[in-house]
Amino acid sequence: MAHPSQLGFQDATSPIMEELLHFHDHTLMVVFLIITLVLYMIATMMSTKLTNTNSMDAQEIEMIWTILPAIIMIVIALPSLRILYLMDEVNDPHLTIKSIGHQWYWSYEFTDYDNITFDSYMIPTQNLEPGQLRLLEVDNRTVMPLESPIRMLISSEDVIHSWTIPSLGVKTDAIPGRLNQTTFIATRPGIYYGQCSEICGANHSFMPIVIEMIPMQSFETWSILTET
Repeated sequence: MAHPSQLGFQDATSPIMEELLHFHDHTLMVVFLIITLVLYMIATMMSTKLTNTNSMDAQEIEMIWTILPAIIMIVIALPSLRILYLMDEVNDPHLTIKSIGHQWYWSYEFTDYDNITFDSYMIPTQNLEPGQLRLLEVDNRTVMPLESPIRMLISSEDVIHSWTIPSLGVKTDAIPGRLNQTTFIATRPGIYYGQCSEICGANHSFMPIVIEMIPMQSFETWSILTET
C-alpha cells in the first residue's frame, strides 16, 4: 500500500511544473464548487414538498444552465492554453541533449560536445548500494547544469517509449523515426528520478531515468573530465 505522502505530486523543480501544480489546484477548486452546487440542488429537490407542473417554459433557468457551463469552460481553458504554449516554447537553450530509447535502456548524446555519449542502464537489485533506490538507480546519471534552459531531443530506436521526469513537468514520447523536443529549467540542485511511462515491452518497468542537476561551474568540470 502506498504511503499517503506518495499519492500527491512531487515537489516542483521547474517553473513549468509549478504552473501545472497551480493549474491543478485551480481546476480542482472549480470541480469542488460544481460538486457542491449539484449536491445542494439534489438535497433541496429531495427535501422539499413543493411541486410545479407548469414548467413548460422557463427562459431564465435555461439561460443560466447554458451560460454558466460556458463560463466554467473558459475559466478552465484559458490557463490550460497558456501552459501549453509555455511548454512548447523553445527560447535560446544553453544545452541540447539527445535521448534515445531502447529496449530497455536510454542512451544520451550531448550534441554540443564531441565525445559525451553514454548508455544508462538500471542497476540490478542485487548490485544496489545502501541508500540507493530500487528500480530507479542507473549506472550513468545524466548530469545537467542548474538554472539553464535545456533542450531535450527525444527519439527511439525500436518501439515507442516516453521520457518522463515528474518533478520537472516533462513527459515526451520517444517515437521511432521521429524527433520530439521539450525544454525545461531546473531551479534547484538535486537528483531527480523518472521512468518510461509508455508500455514498451516485457522490461518496461526497468528503464528508469536519473537526472543530476549541478551548478554550471561543476557541470563544466564534469564535461571536461567526461570528454577526456
